[in-house]
Amino acid sequence: MADAKPWLTIVGLGEDGPEGLSAASLAALQEAEVIMGAKRHLGLLPDVSAELVEWPVPFADGLTILHGFKGRQTVALASGDPFWHGAGSAITRALDPSEWRALPGNGMLSLAAARLGWPLETTPSFGLHAAPCARLRPHLASGQKILATLRDGDAVNQLAQWLTDQGFGATQIHVLQALGGPRERVFTVRADEGTNEAVHPVSVGLEIAGNGASIPLASGRPDALFDNDGQITKRPVRALTLSALAPKHGEHLWDIGGGSGSIAIEWLLSHPSLSATTFEINPDRAARIKENAGSFGLTLNVVSGAAPKTLEGQDAPDAIFIGGGISEEMLTWIWGNIPEGTRLVANGVTLEAEALIAKWHADKGGDLMRIELAQSNPLGTKRGWKSSYPIVQWSVTL
Repeated sequence: MADAKPWLTIVGLGEDGPEGLSAASLAALQEAEVIMGAKRHLGLLPDVSAELVEWPVPFADGLTILHGFKGRQTVALASGDPFWHGAGSAITRALDPSEWRALPGNGMLSLAAARLGWPLETTPSFGLHAAPCARLRPHLASGQKILATLRDGDAVNQLAQWLTDQGFGATQIHVLQALGGPRERVFTVRADEGTNEAVHPVSVGLEIAGNGASIPLASGRPDALFDNDGQITKRPVRALTLSALAPKHGEHLWDIGGGSGSIAIEWLLSHPSLSATTFEINPDRAARIKENAGSFGLTLNVVSGAAPKTLEGQDAPDAIFIGGGISEEMLTWIWGNIPEGTRLVANGVTLEAEALIAKWHADKGGDLMRIELAQSNPLGTKRGWKSSYPIVQWSVTL
């Protein structure tokens, strides 16, 4: 017996409307009993007999309405490629694979690359229609090309001002309006000049240029990138700590005693699949951690309060870093509540912390390392070494 036909078809619709649709997409529209989509998309449709339902705002409200059409042949309209920063993944998340099929159209990325002649495989791309400009911060470097969708024409000037504020005002912004449709328009402005043009829908191609500071790709990034009150894991120790934490795809970090948030932030910068929660007892520092993460365009969960109490009920970690406030109570709680196989890295600078770490290392094993750093400093008319406090680092798998 043939498989039952899915009740839902997701159709990627471009600015050229039905003229750009495949035969399969056109057939799905003609056979549909219900077609649901944004007002702009519904206005691009050919003559159809289906009931037309406008997708409400906020977007999530429409999912309940859409799922109510189960049992009727339904088409959900989306922009171009529904699974690139589009509605596709949100629509299908709660559905069985047998319930739906997708017929993508020409996505923004393909159309933008075709207009600009840029290779997609080496051009980072971002959906900034619902994300801050700071999401681009780790990628700002002279010569870098970036593709991004934006919310509307006003967002072009907001992005231009942000790039200028970062020191990249010489960036060429290729403004791409309504690609693939009769209203298509492409023009170029400098970031520090902006534009008064009204454009929608809009995407941009950025050719980054300017004297702004670029963020290094390796861990151990400059301390100056992190606003702090002195409570920060310094750059060389941070690099050693990230090496010991050894982030892997999709993992979650607990950063206990966050300070400036530098460890969690560098963890997140390692790969977009990573996530992290920082625990910080000082509310001012907790707020500062959020600001530091936001400056990199990162999503970092910050929990204010004393550990181990604040650790209860949190998503289980794959790795734990203790950078401050290490105690017998905390380590006992971790060994009693965290699954085996979780990696733990603890740094201690005081004699009391060192003694505690040495005691637990004797019982639990792992690697124990003493880090002693010295920086050259003026010494009269000459130079000498100024030593930092030694740090004991313990790495162990629970």
